[in-house]
Amino acid sequence: MIDRLGLGGSALGNLYRPVSDLDARATVDAAWQAGVRYFDTAPHYGLGLSERRLGAALADRPRSEFVISTKVGRLLEPCDSGGDDLAEGFAVPATHRRVWDFSAHGVRRSLEASLARLGLDRVDLVYVHDPDDHGEQVLREALPALAELKAQGVIRGIGVGVNRWEVAERFVLGHPLDHVMLAGRYTVLEHAATADFLSLCAERDVSVVAAGVFNSGLLARHEVPADATHDYTTAPAALVERARRIAGICRRHGVPLPRAALHFPFGHPAVRAVVVGARSAAEVTENIAMAAGEVPARVWSDLRAEDLLSPTVPVPLPKGFEKAAG
Repeated sequence: MIDRLGLGGSALGNLYRPVSDLDARATVDAAWQAGVRYFDTAPHYGLGLSERRLGAALADRPRSEFVISTKVGRLLEPCDSGGDDLAEGFAVPATHRRVWDFSAHGVRRSLEASLARLGLDRVDLVYVHDPDDHGEQVLREALPALAELKAQGVIRGIGVGVNRWEVAERFVLGHPLDHVMLAGRYTVLEHAATADFLSLCAERDVSVVAAGVFNSGLLARHEVPADATHDYTTAPAALVERARRIAGICRRHGVPLPRAALHFPFGHPAVRAVVVGARSAAEVTENIAMAAGEVPARVWSDLRAEDLLSPTVPVPLPKGFEKAAG
């Protein structure tokens, strides 16, 4: 149902700094022209700005030719507090406040509001977003409500979107899911603890969408700077050093570090797609180029030899992206 490479929509919601409407539209257009047909967004991203921009950019595209996912769990309620939303990470006016709501009614309200912002009559996939502290209600209300919408044909797939595999595991075990979006926890930098969870997903026929494959910036450049970010804050020195060692091995084989980061998740059979955010057409072009190139098998074997890659974690074929996509 979803393509191997998707465009993540957080930057379209002005994550950390403003993106103009023109650049946001150019970003989506560049992704479409490059063949990307999976687009992910959420009400959380810029208090609905990401959904509005993505919907506008896709409005003239044939609806049958793309897949779109959004998320539930936060309702957007109007407020007049003034100021901005930078405390939540988005450079937008604080015209709304987020209200956690994982009730069945809240799920339906959230999806209805998302459809209005997107200008669509349906979305393909809905994730329960950041359900970490709401497990009982999610299992009792949110996921059954989404399952009912799926049975009615309103949506095609349901899942959870999380930052911790331990959270996702509870829901994989507790309710039939189609997808899990896992952000930043199955990467070439951090992967050993997650592999068993991915195997559980494979056993239960749950497709994993890997997000945050650059670990929020630490793996995003050819050279790893000392002030690189990890999990949206300054990376600890030990992780910077580990990333630099990985980059050195990649460089030895003529492979940019971001290319290895993009390819790595596809070694595991549970991983169906990688979602990467972008805030400009140039970033989309660069990501597509990274995905298109090869990663020789010697990169993975050298990483294993230097204890930078777990010996039990599967690795992709040299043309993993292309073979998987075909």
